[in-house]
Amino acid sequence: MKTRLYALPFLLLAPAAVWLGARSLNAAPAPAATPAEAQAFVQRANQELHAAFAKRDRINWVNQTYITDDTTALASEGEEMVMELIARLVKESQRFDGLKLDDDTARQLKLLKLSAGLPAPPDATERKELAEIATWLTSVYGKGSYCKAGECKDLTALSKILAESRNEPELREAWTGWHGISVPMKDKYARYVDLANKGARDLGFKDFGEMWKSRYDMTPAEFEAETERLWTQVKPLYDQLHCYVRGKLRAHYGNVVPEKGPIPAHLLGNMWAQEWANIYPLVEPYSGQVSLDVTKALQQKGYDELKMVKLGESFFTSLGLDPLPASFWERSMFKKPRDREVVCHASAWDVSYNDDLRIKMCIKVDEEDLITIHHELGHNYYYHYYYKLPVLYQDGANDGFHEGIGDTLALSVTPEYLKTVGLLDSVPSNEKALINLQMKDALEKIAFLPFGKLIDQWRWNVFNGKTAPKDYNKSWWELRTKYQGVSAPVPRADTDFDPGAKYHVPANVPYTRYFLARILQFQFHRALCKLSGHKGALHTCSIYGNKEAGKRMKAMLSMGSSKPWPEALFALTGEKKMDATAMIDYFAPLRKWLEQQNKGKACGW
Repeated sequence: MKTRLYALPFLLLAPAAVWLGARSLNAAPAPAATPAEAQAFVQRANQELHAAFAKRDRINWVNQTYITDDTTALASEGEEMVMELIARLVKESQRFDGLKLDDDTARQLKLLKLSAGLPAPPDATERKELAEIATWLTSVYGKGSYCKAGECKDLTALSKILAESRNEPELREAWTGWHGISVPMKDKYARYVDLANKGARDLGFKDFGEMWKSRYDMTPAEFEAETERLWTQVKPLYDQLHCYVRGKLRAHYGNVVPEKGPIPAHLLGNMWAQEWANIYPLVEPYSGQVSLDVTKALQQKGYDELKMVKLGESFFTSLGLDPLPASFWERSMFKKPRDREVVCHASAWDVSYNDDLRIKMCIKVDEEDLITIHHELGHNYYYHYYYKLPVLYQDGANDGFHEGIGDTLALSVTPEYLKTVGLLDSVPSNEKALINLQMKDALEKIAFLPFGKLIDQWRWNVFNGKTAPKDYNKSWWELRTKYQGVSAPVPRADTDFDPGAKYHVPANVPYTRYFLARILQFQFHRALCKLSGHKGALHTCSIYGNKEAGKRMKAMLSMGSSKPWPEALFALTGEKKMDATAMIDYFAPLRKWLEQQNKGKACGW
């Protein structure tokens, strides 16, 4: 996850601006704006935004790595400060509406209106209320824990149970315990939606969700249709995986898992059933093959948190990309401190918007966090290569690009690569070993797709009023059943607020980016493999050490958001349309095998 412009709330009208707008009708009309004035305004806006963002993010860093009432209050003040600035700048920018401008100036003015994550209402009191709610929601999540008989478990401890236990009652208790932390959020979140919608409407959008969907160089309706098109491309593969996994879980847990129907969410190895890699031992196609236990290898080889991050950096530098700055190693948080509360959710930062790169993680020495490290470093390298651009361009071509860069490199973490760096002693080369490996990858990559899509589908319906507060939880589980084919392990009430148990909802982080990233990473990978001269099946390719692939990646990263995303996509892949067929190509062996295994079964839910 990245933490940049998406956390930026905006548009409020300062009282002075309201007063000025009500001056006597006899006052002289303002002089007509000129293109030169628009260019000068954009330059000044970038300077002011750079200073404000850097100050705000430095406060947020302290708040997320040292949660107290004081740091939470400071973070709220920082958000309000940015709101005030963006409000003023957007108000000023309206004098250039309709003016014929050069492409660069016009794009930056558009991004000024679209880059913020939380559009504040024009009323100053409501603006302050929204900033306080936004900070409170994140802090409640960060401090969340489940307590029983005087013993409390945080998300890390509860997630460990979900990942490792095979005791159904224990899994159910851990799942239910964590989902209790979000119950107090519901009423605050409903108010938050009202206030954010006011801000979005003040900008000219129908609602907050329409504003989110307007960020993709296409209309909101076109973007929603695009996500459905991509989902349609990959759904048949997900359906086959779901059918196979459900059968294996039923064999282990018995009637807790229906023969035909949604899978109970607590049995899939992850608190949100978003990725299923932790249940690989229960669904392994062929036992007795060469070990693919990277977690065990990391631990046996003496890896710690620092060494894991160094390994991630070495992949990027093997492509000819720059080493991370010394300050990264001095200022990042790799381990959970023992003396204070922190937000452990992994995130990447450029705190100063000037190459002050950091990651914030409570790293576990396991395969999952090794992949997460690659993902977060992908954000850092994006920051590094575009930080000299105007701050309005310091972003991904679209948010799926930003999320997909590190994951693209993770696709090159093949058995051959793991052997090269000493984490595997031998490389599996037979058909059974290949199916095992692809199953392991699919439990992460394919299993995630519907979850990646449905979170924002839920929020879009909340923002546009289709889902009322009393139906928040009902709608959440309807979408999870529709797209994922999963169900709640225990009955849920209207008073529950299960969406809030997922970080990105209380933290106001749009989620479709992760769905797009899952698609784009395979499209990026296929293009870079072709560029590197790879011959053979896509799943066997690793671009590790290929400088030509690194040059192509660097060229795209350096563009930031200065051009529409199809141009950035073309710079890397030679294509201008997002395409999920690369993912289908990558998993071709597994898809054929799954179809054989599922013959005669009652698939679907």
